[in-house]
Amino acid sequence: MKLSGFSFIRNGIRFDYPFVESISSILPICGEFVVAVGAADDDTIDRLRTIRSPKIKIIETVWDDSMRTGGAVLAQQTNIALSRVTGDWAFYLQADEVVHENDLPVITSALDRHHDNEKVEGLLFSYKHFYGSYRYVGTSRRWYRHEIRIVRNGIGVQSWGDAQGFRTGTRKLRVKPVEASIYHYGWVKPPRQQQEKQRSFNRLWHPNRWVEDHVGRAEEYDYSQGGKLTEFAGTHPRVMKQRVEKEDWNFTYDPARAQQPAGEKLLDWIEGKSGIRLGEYRNYTLL
Repeated sequence: MKLSGFSFIRNGIRFDYPFVESISSILPICGEFVVAVGAADDDTIDRLRTIRSPKIKIIETVWDDSMRTGGAVLAQQTNIALSRVTGDWAFYLQADEVVHENDLPVITSALDRHHDNEKVEGLLFSYKHFYGSYRYVGTSRRWYRHEIRIVRNGIGVQSWGDAQGFRTGTRKLRVKPVEASIYHYGWVKPPRQQQEKQRSFNRLWHPNRWVEDHVGRAEEYDYSQGGKLTEFAGTHPRVMKQRVEKEDWNFTYDPARAQQPAGEKLLDWIEGKSGIRLGEYRNYTLL
């Protein structure tokens, strides 16, 4: 049984993505790692080559910046990388997603267990969305709790929507949950760098006028918009050690001052009392 990793990246250095840490976190269990690297304004591709492993396979691409509806270019780039993997299974990580080393044996065990059951088309991971600081995770309903990150290769799986999940045709994949987490760090950056990323990233979904109206011209990102947060009590993946130690911006969280729409606050309250997340979006079918 062979496991391939795959991802895409552009301007990883400019926007401070932990893409080297991301790839390195699952490289030990992968037979190869395919990454589509878009033509960039920085030295992303050179940084990738510092991962001195024969497992790394780089595909150089050019992004079509006219694909501004629903983040379609992200799915396109994901599919370019996915089309080149050769493993029985394919492990997808976006450039700001990292796996804890303690979870690697759990993942390989799950793949061995489900490999011969062709009904299982993917593995579903839980998420830890870090926000503002490496010390806090988002826990309101705006933060999705689960997503597919390993898919069975050779059955027509494609990236879906803005590359958050996968389907085969328009059908949701049949998946089994795995007791492992994706550590999502896309919302942990210095406020100035986060604001620059938001200006650029939102142009993959919206016209320039929308970006000007909704992102604004402030020099630093306003981290009070993250909704409900909880202090993180666990350990970060080992590959993130230097980044965690280098956090040098001031981030504070006051639940009383956190900006949250009334409807979201009510639904969070219901979830806290009942344990049920009403209307949760699920782009998968649990087996």
